[in-house]
Amino acid sequence: MVYQMLALNIDGTLLRSNGRLHQATKEAIDFVQKKGIYVTLVTNRHFQSARKLGRALKLNSIYVTHGGAFVSSAIDNPLYEKRLPEETAFNLVQVLENYDCHIRVVHERYSLGNRKKVSGNLAGSTSMNTSEPLFYPVQYVESLGDALMDEPVSAPKMEVVFSDISEKDNAYSTIAKAFPQVVLTELSPYKLQLTARGVSKENGLMILASHLGVKPEEIVAIGDAPDDINMLLEAGVGVAMGNAPFEVKKAADWVTRSNDESGIAYVIKEHFRRQHRIGFFDKIKTD
Repeated sequence: MVYQMLALNIDGTLLRSNGRLHQATKEAIDFVQKKGIYVTLVTNRHFQSARKLGRALKLNSIYVTHGGAFVSSAIDNPLYEKRLPEETAFNLVQVLENYDCHIRVVHERYSLGNRKKVSGNLAGSTSMNTSEPLFYPVQYVESLGDALMDEPVSAPKMEVVFSDISEKDNAYSTIAKAFPQVVLTELSPYKLQLTARGVSKENGLMILASHLGVKPEEIVAIGDAPDDINMLLEAGVGVAMGNAPFEVKKAADWVTRSNDESGIAYVIKEHFRRQHRIGFFDKIKTD
């Protein structure tokens, strides 16, 4: 099998625990690109964050972002987008404001969040990437419901971080019953992601692959989180990081080293080193 595409999750997969890229990872991605393999990022991050990282890796790719809701190489011309309608976003906020949680409406150009700080939650500090305001406008308001009433927003996703697990579980149950058109994804024990029905990392990746003429079996996908599982199952080869939970490793075809042990570089070295550059045999036939 000649593999045409390498799909990489970002946090916990491509980046080390300190949020940085390992030099070996950069070199490995450069190596695999020179073989003609299409490298893309599949992430819950917003589009501009993924594009910034892609530029650091010298990628010229279409990225699967916002958990699969926004697939694009340019902010103004998405290949695919599926948003939470304005009314749905407003109604979700109306419900969520009854819980002890930080809510963020995430647009591809900006995000809008309430000022509420969740208490007693070590995961609360992860609700916002501190580097985002440098290139991605972030606005906080006292009442998110009032803000959306004045200026409605149709966004690819919403993120919610709760004060404790029981608050999250109660909100999850309420929203699941009242909003069948919304997909709830648990990103951590305290954090939920809300997207429109039909949105997922694997669907976004398959839309991109179809656009490029790449078959699912020609994809190598690498991830570390439970919401990566279906992407790993859909791909020809699904690889779990060494730091992934057991259920992710169980779903994978192969388990590599952890993100702090250059797991991406190890996969590329072991899996792609014997693969000829794409088009190599076609060139031989025409010579």
